[in-house]
Order: sequence, then C-alpha cells, then structure tokens
Amino acid sequence: MHDPIAYGLPHREPFIFIDSVVEVQPGKSALCTKTFKVDEPFFRGHFPGDPIVPGVILTEALAQTAGIAAGTSEAQESYRLSAIKLMKFFKPARPMEEISLHADKSGGVGALLQFSVKAVVAGVIVAEGMIVLSAV
Repeated sequence: MHDPIAYGLPHREPFIFIDSVVEVQPGKSALCTKTFKVDEPFFRGHFPGDPIVPGVILTEALAQTAGIAAGTSEAQESYRLSAIKLMKFFKPARPMEEISLHADKSGGVGALLQFSVKAVVAGVIVAEGMIVLSAV
C-alpha cells in the first residue's frame, strides 16, 4: 500500500480522501482505500446520531482515485474534475468502515478522460457512476 501523493495526487490535507493506493495500472485503473474517522468535522452535521459519509465527499474520493489511475509513468500530469455523470448512492458509507475505491478508464477524447467508478464497503457497492477528468 502506498501514499497517494507519491502517485501525483495534487491534493493536500485536509482535502485528501485516500488513505492508501492498493493497486494502480497507470493510465488504466486504480484501487484505493479510505476509512473516515468518527471525528471528521462533517459527521457533526451529516447526520447527528446517524453519521453518513456525504455523497459529495465520497464522489471526490472516487475522483481522486480516477486521478491516480489517469497518471502515467512517463509524465506527471495534473487532472481536474470536469463532470460527474450517473452517480448513484445505494447504501450509506459510515465512519470507520473501510471503503474500497475503484476507478477504471472507460474512454477518452483529447484531454478528457472518462472513468467508471465505484465505492465498495464489505463487498457491497455503496456508490457508482462515471467521472470525467481533464488534463491541465
């Protein structure tokens, strides 16, 4: 398992939503993990007494995973989130659950790269969709 910054992730705390990079095929796919701690500030209001990882935070974690997948060994390009397509949330992700974050490149045109993404907790898909990144 590796540090996401070593794979060119431009984000820094407190906006890194990946704990480790488990597997990466540069330019093709990545598998990362994240476990949100109970004391994350957003859990105080989302939802008190029944904390759930906000969908927007989960989507950002998937976008960061796609950014790691987009990288190649030849160049360290930077990528920005350009579109979120078909994102669906099937079950809540909760504090202290290890979330497996998957991103697989499904297409691209020019500087735009499309990834099929999914978040999995204990073998169950909790979210999935399509994310488009653009190289900058």
